[in-house]
Amino acid sequence: FQTQSLRLSDLHRKSQLWRGIVSVTLIEGRELKAMDANGLSDPYVKFRLGHQKYKSKIVPKTLNPQWREQFDFHLYEERGGIIDITVWDKDAGKKDDFIGRCQVDLSTLSKEQTHKLEMPLEEGEGCLVLLVTLTASAAVTISDLSVNSLEDQKEREEILKRYSPMMMFHNIKDVGFLQVKVIRAEALMAADVTGKDSFSKSDPFCVVELNNDRLLTHTVYKNLNPEWNKIFTFNIKDIHSVLEVTVYDEDRDRSADFLGKVAIPLLSIQNGEQKAYVLKNKQLTGPTKGVIYLEIDVIFNAVKASIRTLMPKEQKYIEEENRLSKQLLLRNFIRMKRCIMVLINAAYYISSCFDWDSPPRSLAAFLLFLFVVWNFELYMIPLALLLLLAWNYFLIVSGKDNRQHDTVVEDMLEDEEEEDDRDDKDSEKKGFMNRLYAIQEVCVSVQNMLDEVASFGERIKNTFNWTVPFLSWLAIVALSVFTIILYFIPLRYIVLVWGINKFTKKLRSPYAIDNNELLDFLSRVPSDVQVVQYHELKQDPSHSPSKRKKNNPG
Repeated sequence: FQTQSLRLSDLHRKSQLWRGIVSVTLIEGRELKAMDANGLSDPYVKFRLGHQKYKSKIVPKTLNPQWREQFDFHLYEERGGIIDITVWDKDAGKKDDFIGRCQVDLSTLSKEQTHKLEMPLEEGEGCLVLLVTLTASAAVTISDLSVNSLEDQKEREEILKRYSPMMMFHNIKDVGFLQVKVIRAEALMAADVTGKDSFSKSDPFCVVELNNDRLLTHTVYKNLNPEWNKIFTFNIKDIHSVLEVTVYDEDRDRSADFLGKVAIPLLSIQNGEQKAYVLKNKQLTGPTKGVIYLEIDVIFNAVKASIRTLMPKEQKYIEEENRLSKQLLLRNFIRMKRCIMVLINAAYYISSCFDWDSPPRSLAAFLLFLFVVWNFELYMIPLALLLLLAWNYFLIVSGKDNRQHDTVVEDMLEDEEEEDDRDDKDSEKKGFMNRLYAIQEVCVSVQNMLDEVASFGERIKNTFNWTVPFLSWLAIVALSVFTIILYFIPLRYIVLVWGINKFTKKLRSPYAIDNNELLDFLSRVPSDVQVVQYHELKQDPSHSPSKRKKNNPG
């Protein structure tokens, strides 16, 4: 992004604060143009509203694709805007084919109402079916330290009331309230070297991001210890979101230079505490120069947050395309191998019981096998998982936590960062990867598949390891409910209710977006790579931040 889009001034302040949300549900395409030799296409859709961009999944070999995906845009202009929509045919190894385009003029749509639109494609054939809803929203805000919502007794009470247990079923998407004080930074990296004496300086500004909400401070010129003293507020739609604070150096002639970044999961925040966060590199794997002082407050409704956990995650704007990386491919392979080795070791353990390598252990296993098989009921499956969670919680509370910091993943991430730096330098000189585009695409697919498989296993492990206590407690509640249901209700009735729900879902809600509650839950659990990235680094002893507790009003 260019510098001019990053500066926060009175001129640009208004354009950053969004006034509503445009929810677009992509339902289907009808009679699209055939772009492949087999008389079919592999269509996907791109959406654009201002700087906000989304891309749908690819539906292979069809002219009547079913997507059923939802995308949320922020509406920055009260008069509306125009969503540009283009449809493409995915081609492996060459440039994708253009199928058609259409536009949605938001100024013609009434607010607080869902509109079903059948948009014919220009420069092509067929149409797209969309659901578009415009919703007014309490905008995110920027203010000086003198304007503090949580220190005002009346405003604080209103916020607490809005997210009280009594409001648990009111506006499920409004989960909580986040206030971020960006106070100052110290000992930043010098990005500019000017003058006869080679005077080093930077022109730092700060970008605060929560999912697709993105706000910025003003620039403090020629300063390595800037003070911003700004307060940012956000509405929380998912308590498992990660707050990202990035410091850049403004450069008027080219894009901004990266100085450092921190990523802070909302559930790890300690309210009202001013902390000095050590800035990390782009991959969030190791420290860079400088610290940033933040004070963060989170207020949320736990019931809403739990319900939202079982819904699909908000998709971020289109990011950079994945590229082939030898280190990344190796890292994902090792991660998946570690997950598979857990299963292999479990199989070896069971086999050793059969072989009576340890008679006491084999005897205990044999008696347990007889007892479980003779008395087995279906409710014992969630009960066993519940006991495993409880056992790990007991180990953590009693100080016998056997979880270890994952230095293997951290080392691999650092190697990947070094390779990225080499790639950035070599890419200007070499076009080798472009000439092997088809091979790269296959390798990237394998790389991503390894990442998905490894992440799935790691998320299950981290659920039972109490990596995120909120999610582990939620799992305990769910498993307890399942255990009770399976104990008291015959299986045939449960299967009957499940089948009726599945068969009638599309009849009851024709445009409902398919989702899997279990996968949505696991998507909120961090993988081992994310655990390393979100790990807070210990600050340099030379920095002694003042930690103070805020005096809560009243």
